[in-house]
Amino acid sequence: MAKAIQLQSIITCPQCGFQKEETMPTDACQYFYECKGCKARLKPLPGDCCVFCSYGTVKCPPIQAGNSCCG
Repeated sequence: MAKAIQLQSIITCPQCGFQKEETMPTDACQYFYECKGCKARLKPLPGDCCVFCSYGTVKCPPIQAGNSCCG
């Protein structure tokens, strides 16, 4: 049986450390995210497909499912 896909991830801002739980989209990658603490505009690190894969506690739904993200 396939593992359930998690849709909640806590994003941690690398600049100020602010954390916020967010619901990940299942139909698109989220390339940008504005920190609710310091207003920094986050984008994926090299090699990652989205901000959840770079800064979240849970990878994005396509990666969890074993697929390439948004490709």
